[in-house]
Amino acid sequence: MTETSATATRNQSRVSVDRRPHRNGVIIAFSVAAGVLLSVLWSYEFVDSVIGDSVASGLLGHDAKATAISGTAAGLVFAFVSGLAGTFTACNIAMLASIGPLGAAGSGNGDRLRLLLRPVAYLTLGMVAVAAVYGFVGVLLGDRLPQLSTDTVGGMPVRIIQSSVVFGVIGLALIYLGLAAIGALRDVFADRPVARVVTLGALIGGFLIGRPYPLFNKLFHWAVDSGNPLYGSAAFVLQSLGNIVVVTALFALLVVLTRGRFISWLAADVRRSMVLSGALLIALGVFTVVYWDVRVPSIFGFGWFPTMFYNH
Repeated sequence: MTETSATATRNQSRVSVDRRPHRNGVIIAFSVAAGVLLSVLWSYEFVDSVIGDSVASGLLGHDAKATAISGTAAGLVFAFVSGLAGTFTACNIAMLASIGPLGAAGSGNGDRLRLLLRPVAYLTLGMVAVAAVYGFVGVLLGDRLPQLSTDTVGGMPVRIIQSSVVFGVIGLALIYLGLAAIGALRDVFADRPVARVVTLGALIGGFLIGRPYPLFNKLFHWAVDSGNPLYGSAAFVLQSLGNIVVVTALFALLVVLTRGRFISWLAADVRRSMVLSGALLIALGVFTVVYWDVRVPSIFGFGWFPTMFYNH
């Protein structure tokens, strides 16, 4: 290596270090605390039943749980509506972590519509790919999947065990992405914001692999009973699209109301973008791991976790 190239490498390294957020320890501590606190305060009865079931029943015009799915068209409508209704369930809330990376992926030149559509399209690409494949394979495997099993192990439903494993892995992936975003760990997506958003989309699509949400379980059984893997693929894609309607609307609102300045604001300061993305990813990743791998098992007698008076 020549002296000139060595100097350039050292300068580039210094610039990379300078771009990292200061006080990483503080960011990590607050993010972890927020994730743990959210897992303590969370009420699955409220988000699953009061919000989820009420929204689904209201949009469908009948009791979403009790009414049988009557045909292919009804099944596909049910898929999207139940996905929308399940936006804020514990098996989907982590998708809010995509707000920061969406803003980073949308930076650059272009009008507001392009700034909005481009990152959302990347997120959807990763999500749809996973959802479509799992829906197809899920119908072929049917009741052989733990997710559709009614068996228990030590008093804990097998489908909940699958949820704990899947969401534990996804939560750890989100934590890694968050730590990498703030420079605490090596970032495989450095200077590749599009790849980061596509990966986040794939993780959101992966939520279906562990989702125990009753309305999704009903949809899954309908898809398996149909015997057509293409129905399963289409239904799971629609379910995932319903899952991101709210986060897409929030992102669109930020872009429109600020006339694109939200994205410009993120792009103007690399540290700002890194802190926002990293903090959201760490907090919601910690929530996902703690909720599904500590709190949920404690409900079935495995360990202990603090609860509030309203969410025993």
